Amino acid sequence: MNFAPLRALLVLLILAVFPAAPGLAQEDASDAQTAALPAILDSRVTSTAERARLVLDITNPTEFTIYTLAAPQRVIIELRAQSGDSGGQVAGDGLVSSYDIASAGAERVRAELELTAPARVQQSYILEAFEDQPARLVIDLIPDTAENFAANVRDIPADEAAPVAEPALDSTETAPGETTTAEVTVRPLIVIDPGHGGVDGGAKSASGLEEKHIVLAFALKLQSLLVETGKFDVALTRENDSFLTLAERVALARTNRADLFISLHADSFDQEDVRGASIYTRGDIVLDALDRVLAENENRADLVAGFGPPEDPAVVDVLIDLFGRETRRQSYSAAQALLSQLEPSVQLRRFPLRQADFFVLNAPDVPSVLIELGFLSNSDDTENLTTDAWLNRVAAALARGVAIYFEGRG
Repeated sequence: MNFAPLRALLVLLILAVFPAAPGLAQEDASDAQTAALPAILDSRVTSTAERARLVLDITNPTEFTIYTLAAPQRVIIELRAQSGDSGGQVAGDGLVSSYDIASAGAERVRAELELTAPARVQQSYILEAFEDQPARLVIDLIPDTAENFAANVRDIPADEAAPVAEPALDSTETAPGETTTAEVTVRPLIVIDPGHGGVDGGAKSASGLEEKHIVLAFALKLQSLLVETGKFDVALTRENDSFLTLAERVALARTNRADLFISLHADSFDQEDVRGASIYTRGDIVLDALDRVLAENENRADLVAGFGPPEDPAVVDVLIDLFGRETRRQSYSAAQALLSQLEPSVQLRRFPLRQADFFVLNAPDVPSVLIELGFLSNSDDTENLTTDAWLNRVAAALARGVAIYFEGRG
């Protein structure tokens, strides 16, 4: 049987349900558009003693390579693009003291970060354009030892041009004597979604502690642990106290073709004795009324911020059934792996692996789970959610669970 016509129809239906995912909608752009040389629209560098980040806004994704130079110590990023920005001031004091951007030859631009101490690339990735936001190249640096930095310095004159890697999904520095073309490493992309944000504070404890702040701090802990393994690229749907609609959160994961989407929450309930962590996948087997209440509360987040409700879940049900059966199976496998590491570490709800109709779990092509860390309506859970030792233990358990899930996928 020829499935091509059915698949084409499903793609059109998916795009109709998730119009905010331009990465899929634009794949069939004309050859002239995709071949256009990207332009750098803007740049910024933030720096502390523990971490530095370079963000380049670009018109569309492109190839890039990264290497290091000494005397002075620098990190060089070269990409296939045309220059439209010359750099600026570094925000903050730390690993990077200054940076500039200049043409490095035909169809090539060089961004040069001058370091105050040895550093290495922790992660590098490109985000596709999303709604009114341009595509972005993101480079994160962390401290390195002098020995490691020296071993990876490129053993060529500083003004010699470097070839650009193709295709550039990620890149690493080259050691002396090795080819100057960056080695390409493809790692799974994990998108972590700290719930709520901005005008939507989410649940609140008796003392006034808001869910949005708890889950963002926890998301940053989890991101750091996952990145440190060197096995994953990790992005957050929000990195500050900003609001995104439910559809925007799903679209960010789908546009960037995430391999796993993890939505983080800490809810409340009118029965104060209800407590414990749980993990949800999307499904129709609702164990009790509380699951339905939690899903309804989270799905009203857009209304709290003054936006209309998300698309009709009934339409999504059809798409999931036809197109996303494997995604649902992978979501369940991910939830099982995460739960296997949580069980010995934290207090769990009875039957902690659950199903509910959370809108953020509706992506038909991205395995997705929603984790309730606990209940702000329970005093014991609230104490845990404000204790670093507990949060670190849970983040470490989830990081192990993610690794186990992807090892199982091969």
